[in-house]
Amino acid sequence: MLLCLSSNHKNASFELLERLSLTAPVATAGLVQSSAFVTGAVVLATCNRFEAYLDIDEPLTGAAAVAVASTLSAIGEASGIAVDELRVSITVHEGEDVAAHLFAVTSGLESVVVGEDEISGQVARALATARADGTTSRDLERLFQRASHTSRGVKNLTAIGGRDRSLVRLALELASTRVADWSAARVLVVGTGQYAATTVAALRDRGAIDLRVYSPTGRADAFAAKYGLRVSDDFAVDVVITCTANAVLGPERFTTQETATVAHRVVIDLGLPRNVDAAVGSLPGIELLDLETISLHAPLEQLTAHDDARAIVRNAARGFAAESDAEPAIVALRMHVFELLDAEIARAREHGAGDETEAALRHLAGVLLHGPSVRARELAADGRSAEFVAALDTLHGIEVAARNDRRAETA
Repeated sequence: MLLCLSSNHKNASFELLERLSLTAPVATAGLVQSSAFVTGAVVLATCNRFEAYLDIDEPLTGAAAVAVASTLSAIGEASGIAVDELRVSITVHEGEDVAAHLFAVTSGLESVVVGEDEISGQVARALATARADGTTSRDLERLFQRASHTSRGVKNLTAIGGRDRSLVRLALELASTRVADWSAARVLVVGTGQYAATTVAALRDRGAIDLRVYSPTGRADAFAAKYGLRVSDDFAVDVVITCTANAVLGPERFTTQETATVAHRVVIDLGLPRNVDAAVGSLPGIELLDLETISLHAPLEQLTAHDDARAIVRNAARGFAAESDAEPAIVALRMHVFELLDAEIARAREHGAGDETEAALRHLAGVLLHGPSVRARELAADGRSAEFVAALDTLHGIEVAARNDRRAETA
């Protein structure tokens, strides 16, 4: 059974999201090793959301409630946030709702700027991290892969999404009321990750020419060479944009003798946890735009998703649920066929057959399995999975075990 615990810009403050982003991901992933019923976990932590996707064993009575309680306890202990405070700032999705929610998130429909183009990459990286940490599961793999497929469908078939929709571009739009001429502005980008690269592209689209990069971890040279920037640690500029996980800039960075020569500066903090101390915003001549401020100015038309995009997400979620319902029967049929196949291959080899014969037999088995597998999913989508299960029993004497009973055998 799949669960999602979601805390985002709609149900939690940015201060809470910042605290969660520091320690909660490791604590949540640790449930896979420490819990007897959490078999997989993928954590999605972005600038405006923290979400834990869990795969739990269904045979456990009250598994969902136990999993939620355990996750909240682990997150609370790691982050220092009271469980009661977490509970009111986290929405729980179960079953088919998990797919519908993740598909909408990956398609940018739940972002501060609807259709933003960074979120699909962040979702993909969350899955990659879970793989590297050994915390993903077969069902979570299917869920996240289908989410990426759905996101591409939404972008290809609707007007939702595109390179002009992102939190970075919204921030620059707001800053444009303070920056008279981007081509004359001196801009310092703090950070060298993917978000920094996106920021550089957005700045150039605005007409910015004098772009510099600073890295607290010493990676500025390679980034500057790749994107054609100057390396600098001089904060005496017109605009500072921070997007890094490795720095918190205090007032001292902006009150040196050199920086005091700049009469007015715009500081845009895109980091979560925050990259710029809130006290910087009270310094003379500095206007601080942080994530909370930026999100309040998201255009109304971008907060309303297109009906076609929502319909694609709903249909994809129903399809995913149908595949999940059909999977136990499909797995049972495949196991039955492969047992027969292995026996036939062994018999053929005893009579001198070689690799070519084995390859042909395996190809034939795949061809024969394709049609019934497709039909099983079609019947499941119509709520008729029981008919396929009954057919397997009648024709082949195949008993379809409960889905989780097969998990250990097919993982």
